[in-house]
Amino acid sequence: MSITPRSRSSRVLAAVSAALVLSLSACGSDDGETAGAGADGEASYGEISMQYSWIKNEEFAGEFYAYENGYYDEAGFDEVFGISGPDTGVAKLLSGTVQVALSDAASVGAAIAEQDAPLKIIAATFQKNPFTILSLADGADIATPEDLVGKKIGVQDSNASVFAAILNANGIDPDDVEVVPVDFDPTPLMEGEVDGFMAYLTNEAITVENAGFDITNLPYADNGVPYVAETYTVTDQYLAENPDLLEALLVAEIKGWSDTFTEPTDDTVALIMKYYDQAASENEEGLEAVFGALDPAKTAQGLEAQADLISTPDTEANGLFTITDELKQQTVDSLAAAGWEVSVDELFDTTIIDGIYEEYPELLDYLG
Repeated sequence: MSITPRSRSSRVLAAVSAALVLSLSACGSDDGETAGAGADGEASYGEISMQYSWIKNEEFAGEFYAYENGYYDEAGFDEVFGISGPDTGVAKLLSGTVQVALSDAASVGAAIAEQDAPLKIIAATFQKNPFTILSLADGADIATPEDLVGKKIGVQDSNASVFAAILNANGIDPDDVEVVPVDFDPTPLMEGEVDGFMAYLTNEAITVENAGFDITNLPYADNGVPYVAETYTVTDQYLAENPDLLEALLVAEIKGWSDTFTEPTDDTVALIMKYYDQAASENEEGLEAVFGALDPAKTAQGLEAQADLISTPDTEANGLFTITDELKQQTVDSLAAAGWEVSVDELFDTTIIDGIYEEYPELLDYLG
């Protein structure tokens, strides 16, 4: 059974499924398959569809700038359909429904290991695993992996194997930790029903802190389970047939994400709210009903938190979305700890993103 580390509850997935169907109806399975010459002689790549891993919040601020500032247009696309999640995009990539998915190494690695899926990660927005074991500072205060022993940890069913990875990576016997099935809402932690809670550093950790609790994080990335997330993932066939298109797309994405580091935070938050509200208005009984309105203050906090996952010494040296050989190996080692055996060459092909910075070195200066 494939395990999806960013999956929310089945209730959430069902609630937004109607929105996904409506969005997908606009972008058939052969979108973006053909590139020709535009009227000005520049490349014209037509329409492509990109599956987002989550709702249209700050995790996709770079994509929103790419729309707003015309970077997709400059790259030669008639339209880039950004499809709201939650969705790993793996099934849609394999069916040809979408051409690119913003996914994660665990979802892609699991599909390769379990199904021999012909997928490749070609770049990564998040350089660090965003998962954490969240606890209350005046409660269990789980600051080290050893602190997990003897504790009740709230784990979503779909994240069981990823939780097992942090235990395996730190030599902790699973029998020494009590796993309590939970949904994605961190209320069980705040009400003392569990000692720790699987969370995102950029989301639930902020929610609990904003509720007035002092928190302690045990980040996966710093405790034996580093892997890349928000990965640009495509099929092997699409990669082989469309290298120029993917290069153009990634250049537009780099420009958009560079703006998130240089534009005023208030402007970025306003842009995120605009795109979320548009998505919600198109599906009032799904997206808005389940997730409600975005909180601008929390959105700004999420932007700040995810900046540390995106901008690292490696990306400052090598460019946004690049993945060092060391991080590739750390990623496959992390997957092995979760039970998914996959090689670096099976999971990654970063030829395009590496070549972009050789061709356009000015894109390295994303911090302004």
